[in-house]
Amino acid sequence: MTQELSGSGTPMPAPSGRSAITPAQPARPSRIPRAGLLILAMAGFTAVTTELLPSGLLPQISRDLGVEESAVGSLTAAYAAVIVITALPLSRLLGGRMPRKTLLIVTVLAFALSNVLLAFSPDLPLAIAARLLGGVAHGLLWSSMAPYVARIVPAHSVGKAMAIVFSGNSIALAVGAPLGTMMGSVLSWRSSFLVLAGIAALLALLAVRLLPPASDADRDSAPSLRAAMALPGVIAVATAWPLLLLGHFALFTYIAPFLLAAGLPDNATGISLSVIGVASLVGIWIAGLTADARPRGSVLTGVALLLASFALLPALGGTWAGSLALLTLWGITFGAAGIYNQAAILRAGGEHKDAANGLAVVTIQLGIAVGAAYGALALNTVGALFVPLAAAVPLAVALVIIFASRHRGYPAGPRDVRPSRSPK
Repeated sequence: MTQELSGSGTPMPAPSGRSAITPAQPARPSRIPRAGLLILAMAGFTAVTTELLPSGLLPQISRDLGVEESAVGSLTAAYAAVIVITALPLSRLLGGRMPRKTLLIVTVLAFALSNVLLAFSPDLPLAIAARLLGGVAHGLLWSSMAPYVARIVPAHSVGKAMAIVFSGNSIALAVGAPLGTMMGSVLSWRSSFLVLAGIAALLALLAVRLLPPASDADRDSAPSLRAAMALPGVIAVATAWPLLLLGHFALFTYIAPFLLAAGLPDNATGISLSVIGVASLVGIWIAGLTADARPRGSVLTGVALLLASFALLPALGGTWAGSLALLTLWGITFGAAGIYNQAAILRAGGEHKDAANGLAVVTIQLGIAVGAAYGALALNTVGALFVPLAAAVPLAVALVIIFASRHRGYPAGPRDVRPSRSPK
């Protein structure tokens, strides 16, 4: 799926008794390092739970720090803003100079430190400073993790490896954030972040032993964002993928008022969020089976079904049966779409995959931020019941981009192409 990085030009003759390749790089692996991928999945779980947890603990944090709940919202806003500002520059600076395994371990330790500082913050300014450190770690993690994975697995197994790693995101949504919120309600919000810090510290220790070294053949040069942006496939994926997230978060952020407007009871919101989170795990599993063999057909089918689920929600979302069926379809297709697009950006980036992935991280965060604002605009203009239709618009645009990018951004895989029939 992804291309191996290779040197250009003719090698210089080696001195007597020494290899012509200096320094020696780890050979391309012949099988998937599952233990290492599980560590990365847990790192993703920790990152996403860290990002989401302040929203669930907002009342407790507000009371403890003695500030308004709206002010506590700055913990989430600051986290997202620093990702947009720092993800690309830091990934370019450190990604080209620090071994990839070391960078990931340092990033996970930064999560631990961020959560410890937050747990012991006596006031809001120090809490925001702690969250800024977490945001920096978040941007670095997602900028560096996918290119690292692409270097430690066989080329034909990148999609399956991404499915394992990104399962941590959905588990955080379905289990991590709710459990952390429950712990904060029973004990204290500070205890939730201390537990997260302990998990991150343990993961960093395990990563030292279980993460395999990655090829650092290109470590002496910083990733070239300009070269990555010159590739049409990169621009296509870095546009379509954020549009999918924009549509998702436009509805996801305001799913509670939609469900109420559709006629479902108050407890439908918690159930619906769990359904989407669990269903996304199914989507990730499906993507792991199809992302390498049928990348184009799979992503087109998934996005089309996601669009259909949003379009049908206003009409069928007023009953438990219709709502749960469409929410399940939403979760499956959205979970799968993340894997398909992650594999696509690495494939499109080629030898500039690090910079291409960093660009995608930034545009994704912008898509999430704009999605929440777009959902609020739709809520105030067309009403809660029709927010899914407004959210379907960016999905339709993304589907058009994916369909049009058949040669570069979203090319066919080995089993996408039907064998031609021999003439009779």
